[in-house]
Amino acid sequence: MDVEILARVQFAFTIGFHYIYPPLSIGLGLILVILEGLYLRTGNRVYEMAVRFWIRIFALIFGIGVATGIIMEFEFGTNWATYSKYVGDIFGSALAAEGIFAFALESGFLGILIFGWNRVGPRVHFFSTIMVFLGSLFSAVWIVVANSWQQTPAGFHIVGEGLNARAEITDFWAMVFNPSSVDRMLHVWIGAILAGAFLVLSVNAWYILHKKYLEIARPTFKIALTVATVFSLLQLFIGHRSADGVSRYQPAKLAAMEGHYDSSSSADMYLLGYVDNKGQKTAGLKIPGGLSFLVHGDFKAPIRGLNSFKPEDRPSQVNSIFQFYHIMVVLGTTMIGLSLLGCWLWWKKKLFDHRWLLWIFAWSVLLPQIANQAGWFTAEMGRQPWVVYGLLRTSDALSKVVTANQIVFSLILFTIVYIVLFALFIFLLHRKIQHGPVDYGTKETIEGGQRRDNPLLEHEQAL
Repeated sequence: MDVEILARVQFAFTIGFHYIYPPLSIGLGLILVILEGLYLRTGNRVYEMAVRFWIRIFALIFGIGVATGIIMEFEFGTNWATYSKYVGDIFGSALAAEGIFAFALESGFLGILIFGWNRVGPRVHFFSTIMVFLGSLFSAVWIVVANSWQQTPAGFHIVGEGLNARAEITDFWAMVFNPSSVDRMLHVWIGAILAGAFLVLSVNAWYILHKKYLEIARPTFKIALTVATVFSLLQLFIGHRSADGVSRYQPAKLAAMEGHYDSSSSADMYLLGYVDNKGQKTAGLKIPGGLSFLVHGDFKAPIRGLNSFKPEDRPSQVNSIFQFYHIMVVLGTTMIGLSLLGCWLWWKKKLFDHRWLLWIFAWSVLLPQIANQAGWFTAEMGRQPWVVYGLLRTSDALSKVVTANQIVFSLILFTIVYIVLFALFIFLLHRKIQHGPVDYGTKETIEGGQRRDNPLLEHEQAL
C-alpha cells in the first residue's frame, strides 16, 4: 500500500483513539465544578458523594488520555518529518504554550483534586477543581489553535525554498486568532462538554433503571440533563458559525460536505444521501437551495462547487466527507431532541417514569463520541490534499525515508497496545460504576479515615 495512505491511516487511528478521552475530561471537569459548588453552597452530602465518585472516573480518563496522546508527537518525527520542519516554529509554539499554561495547570492541581479531601479546606479543594477544569479547557485551546492554523494560516511568512522552506511566526496573536480558531474552539469545547454530560446521564440512567443509589443518581442526572440541553442548543448556533467560516475560507471543503459540484447553481442541503464522485452527482433526501439559504440567505444564490477547483486541489474522498458530516449533524440534532424531551418530562414530573427513555439515555453516551469523531474526520479529510491549506500538500509532508513496511509494523503494534488500553479502560470504568458512589456492603462508609453512617443504605434497602 502507498506510504502516504498508510501514514494517514496510522495517524487517524492514533488520534481517533486518543480523542475519546480529552473531551470526556473537559466535560466531566464542568460537571465536577457544578457538583462541588452545589455541595459548598448547600452542604448536602449527596453532592459530596457524587463529586467524589466522578473524580475517580475523571482520574481514570485523564490517565488514559495522557498515555494515548504521547505517541502522536513521535509520529510527527517518524512519519511526517517534512511537515514537522515546515510548521515547527508555529506548531512548536502552540504545543509549548499548551504544556506551560494548560497541562502544568491541570496536572498540578490534579493531585489536590484526587487526594486533597480532608487534607485541604473545602474552598481550596473547590479552587483546585476549577483549576483542573480550566487547565483542560486551555489544553484544548492550544491544540485547536495549532490545527486551525493548518486550516486557515495567518500571522506568518515563509523562509527558504523547496525542501528547506518553513513557516515562521511574524505575529503570534494573528497566528492564535487565525480566521477559524475561535469558532472551531467553541465547537470543540461544546462537543467535549456534551461528551462529559452524556457520560454522566448514561451512568445515572443505568443506576435509576437498576434502582441503585437513587438519592445521588436522580439529582446528578438532572444536573447533567441541564448541561446537555444548554450546550446542545448552543452547539446548533456555533456549528452554523463554524460552517459559515468554512464557506469563506475553505470553499472546496464546504462543497464536499454537501456533494456540490456546479458553481453556477444553488446548493441543496441534504438530510441524507450518497455522492457519486465519478459521475459528479449527489442523490438523497434534500432541501432544495438549503445550503445557499444558510450561507447567503437566498435559496437561489450560487455556491462555488467542486468543479471550479483543479482535480488535484480538491478532496478526493467526497462521499466519505459527505457521510461523516451528515452523521455529525444527525447526531447533534438527536442530542438536542433527546435533551429537550427529557426537560419536558422533567417539567411534567415524569422524567423517571419511562424505562424506554432511561435505556436510551443509558446508551446515549455514544452520541457525542461518534459525533466528535465524525466532525474531526470531516475537518481533516475536507482539508485534503493539503496538510497546511494552500501551502503544503500532504504528499509533500511525508518523511522521505520511512517505508510502508515500517508503518505497517508499527501500526500493528499500536493497534495491539490500544486494544489492551481500551479493554483496561472499560474494565476499570465498569468496576468503578459497579462500585458506585458509596459502599453498600455495610451500614457505614469510610471517608478520610473516619467511619460515618451511610445515609443512603436504608433508603436502598427499603426499595
